[in-house]
Amino acid sequence: MTHIGLVGANGEGKSTFMKIITNEILPDNADIDWNNKFSIGYMDQHINLKAGNTTISFLKEAFSNLFDIENKINYLYDKLSTMDENEMDKALKKIANLQEILDKSDFYSINSRIFAAAAGLGIKELLDADVSTLSGGQKTKVLLTKLLLEKPDILLLDEPTNYLDEEHVEWLKNYLISYQNAFILISHDNSFLNSVSTVIYHLEHKILTRYQGNYDYFLRLYEIRKQQLLIEYKEQQNEIAKLEDYIRKNKVKTSTARIAKSREKKLNKIERIEIKKETIKPHFDFHNVKMPEKIIFQAENLVIGYNSPLSTTLNLELRRGEKIAITGANGLGKTTLLKSLLGLLKPLNGDITLSEYNKIGYFEQEIIEINTNTVLTEIWNTFPHFTQTEVRRSLAQCGLTRQHIDSPINRLSGGEQAKVRLCKLINKPTNILVLDEPTNHLDLYAKTELKRALKAYAGTILLVCHEPEFYKDIVTNIWNCEDWSINS
Repeated sequence: MTHIGLVGANGEGKSTFMKIITNEILPDNADIDWNNKFSIGYMDQHINLKAGNTTISFLKEAFSNLFDIENKINYLYDKLSTMDENEMDKALKKIANLQEILDKSDFYSINSRIFAAAAGLGIKELLDADVSTLSGGQKTKVLLTKLLLEKPDILLLDEPTNYLDEEHVEWLKNYLISYQNAFILISHDNSFLNSVSTVIYHLEHKILTRYQGNYDYFLRLYEIRKQQLLIEYKEQQNEIAKLEDYIRKNKVKTSTARIAKSREKKLNKIERIEIKKETIKPHFDFHNVKMPEKIIFQAENLVIGYNSPLSTTLNLELRRGEKIAITGANGLGKTTLLKSLLGLLKPLNGDITLSEYNKIGYFEQEIIEINTNTVLTEIWNTFPHFTQTEVRRSLAQCGLTRQHIDSPINRLSGGEQAKVRLCKLINKPTNILVLDEPTNHLDLYAKTELKRALKAYAGTILLVCHEPEFYKDIVTNIWNCEDWSINS
């Protein structure tokens, strides 16, 4: 079956396309018709996970049709004693047919399949938890697990690697490579996308173009086609210029007017090649200010957590100019560590001494509240000394168009919202950048530019990231939370 990767820059409409084909929003024109013979699976983030329902009971809903069959079998068995011989014969045949369906569907291995998928996506420890108590990232992983267990004929996935750590991204990659049905996948994790896709659909300037092959093949062929189109465009422009010049010089002459008229008809029939404007590519330059002290912070006998400890006793030190990646599976306390070091969360034990010369820029992983400010207003409120021209220039520098700048923030895609937050960050003078999964939702252009900017940044960096391809050329050291977590 076809494994499709849907790619394109932030704001091109990939998620909108996915919502249209699932009837979540209506298209401006035309109709979407699915073949009723195929089941469609789409991860709906708006599903209400009701209190009182455990994770494992929610996941079992993926097999509700099989449990219904089991109930029918049990009902028929209960009724056998009240049936005559003819009715009993019919009931036993029906039971046999229903039992065959269960056997072919591996009904009696449901629990082991749930445990395997839960372990693969890092939610095994959440199986007995009430789903209403889970964090946003945990709920996303639970929804993804249920969707995979359903094994629809056509699977629709919009950035499924967000909130997954390296181990679980690897598990999902292997799962999708061997997935026997079709899927359409949106992902900005290029290595992941390249491994699982056999066909690429590229969305650019509202046009979908199909490429047979993986992501690397698409990139090569896209560049070749772009160069070929440019050559054809230049040749066509030369031909048009020659025709226009001949017509202008000869259409009033009696001897050449007929030829000029013929060439004018030829000119009008030419199907003009159009070179679309390049996608606006962001440019990030972080404003670094001098840090006079060598030691940024020291943490002594630190224990992080909320109601209970997530770590053993930690003694950490961060020096000026160091760039540290914080890694480890989800739930081990990476974000908790950042918030504790920043003073946003009180540690359970220990002391943190932070240099008084610190100028911290913090990029949060998850912004929960709905922001209805326009992008322009949001940045202007943050930097009231800017002129409107300076605000617009800063946002354009981050890869946002005029349309984005005048839109409410809650109407933007995840990648566009991330660029607004990065705009705040690059315009704030800092000597320490604390970044919690900054690559989530960012397209290839933005991710590549962010990597360049972080490599060039002269200050200190603490970076939580699940993509080794992104951070390995940036950091000077790695702190693995699994070395000190009590949950690993």
